[in-house]
Amino acid sequence: MAANTLAALLRARAHDDRPGLMFEDTTWSWREHVAACHAAGAWLSGRGTGLHVGVLSENVPELVFLVGGAALSGHVVVALNPTRSVDELIRDARATDVDLLLADAPYAGLAGPLSEALGVEALPLSDVMSPGDVAFGEDAAPDDLVMLIFTSGTSGRPRAVRITQRKMALPGLSLAALLTPSDVVYCSMPLFHSGALMAAYAPAVASGAALALRRRFSASGLLPDIRRYGGTYLHYVGKALSYVLATPESPDDADNPLRIAFGNEGSAVATRRFGERFGCRVIDAFGSTETAISLTPDPSGPPGCLGRLPEGVRILDPFTGRPCPPGRIEDGRLLNPDEAVGELVNVRGLGLFDGYYNDPEADAERIRDGAFWSGDLAYADGDGYVFFAGRGTERLRVDGENLAVAPIEAALREFAGVVEAAVYPVPDPAAGDQVMAALVLEGGFDPAAFTAFLAARRDLGAKSLPRYIRLSDHLPQTPSHKVIKRVLAREGWRTADPVWWRSDSGLRPLTESDVKGIEEEFVRHGRQHLLET
Repeated sequence: MAANTLAALLRARAHDDRPGLMFEDTTWSWREHVAACHAAGAWLSGRGTGLHVGVLSENVPELVFLVGGAALSGHVVVALNPTRSVDELIRDARATDVDLLLADAPYAGLAGPLSEALGVEALPLSDVMSPGDVAFGEDAAPDDLVMLIFTSGTSGRPRAVRITQRKMALPGLSLAALLTPSDVVYCSMPLFHSGALMAAYAPAVASGAALALRRRFSASGLLPDIRRYGGTYLHYVGKALSYVLATPESPDDADNPLRIAFGNEGSAVATRRFGERFGCRVIDAFGSTETAISLTPDPSGPPGCLGRLPEGVRILDPFTGRPCPPGRIEDGRLLNPDEAVGELVNVRGLGLFDGYYNDPEADAERIRDGAFWSGDLAYADGDGYVFFAGRGTERLRVDGENLAVAPIEAALREFAGVVEAAVYPVPDPAAGDQVMAALVLEGGFDPAAFTAFLAARRDLGAKSLPRYIRLSDHLPQTPSHKVIKRVLAREGWRTADPVWWRSDSGLRPLTESDVKGIEEEFVRHGRQHLLET
């Protein structure tokens, strides 16, 4: 039996009577958990061979049993994102050859139009709990397909990533080193994204720790859930920690069983504050659905770094393919972004990336001459510590100078009251871009304090200072709490949210008269086409 398959990890839990799954008021032992997976696999096999099963679901036990059943029986789960429109879901399902739809109760109404458009049957997800069992004869191979999971689509169209047996098992085995069978893994991030599957579900299976599910993430519900289930490890993605930190503090917040919070894309400020407030260790790693490049956090490194550049991973100029020189950093500010910022590339191969599903164009974009080009921008200091600089679409050019958004966002998050910050380019009337920032704040906005804060930041050059500041109650996000910046960039300053701007007279609210003057500037420079939406 191969240890590097999800099927083998599940079979190893088949006779384990310790808690294996917790959901609301019900607990399943691992023995019961694996038996339910077998039953789900048998139910699928009764409907066909090698099915591609599209599923629309919150985090419920039936979804976990479906994934396990597919791993044991040779079917493929297509994780459809229920927050996408019907037309988008139809395209996603067709692209992944879905031939059966299963829907959790909240999405039953969404399944109907999909079923009709695709010409496939739609059934309740609860049907996988039907009684039945079968002994699946052959062990799965490491490269057998288990799931198709779409990328988050924060900067472009989502792509279906092939999730094989080994792609689930190996991260699980790696993170299992942080766990024991007495631990409880808390999972509130959506299981239709790879993060929750590879950094919560798979480590629980590999270690024998119990998996505690919540239907949907709740910032106010996280600490009560941790106490209720005895959660010792939680997984997060994106901005989740910031939203938890925005909940009212209590003197006993650290009185909880949590030991480890593991995730990615948490800001340096949020990870530090979360660890201090809740008395746990926060491990913010770098990764993606493709899992071709991973960086190991180094607590001894400079603040904000992702860790050291690993063997075989380089930062290359995306235009020339040449290695980028180290960044020159002074007072936290990158002095040579034009030459230091490049793309993270695995020059030794594809890591755990098994390709996109039936998408040769996407494969060609990422795989060049046997190397994996991540699309993620970064720079390294002279000691090899890596700093995230943004996605491939998040580089700005202001007055002829290239800027990366991530360092600007990190600085803005230090301003008192900021819950979340997003930085993105908007067009300049004459040439290049201007910096725009969207802020979610606790309380009101104090322009004088903000101006003083920016003036005191030695890590922000004059060209990095936001020209426009949008004040929002919330930012557009994927279900895994990643900000969809293309929406913010498209709206620019033409939004119902309050917008402030740095004019010649200082920081002040943007008026209709100001907007008219700005847009007349675009016309004068022949760049009015950039204002078209």
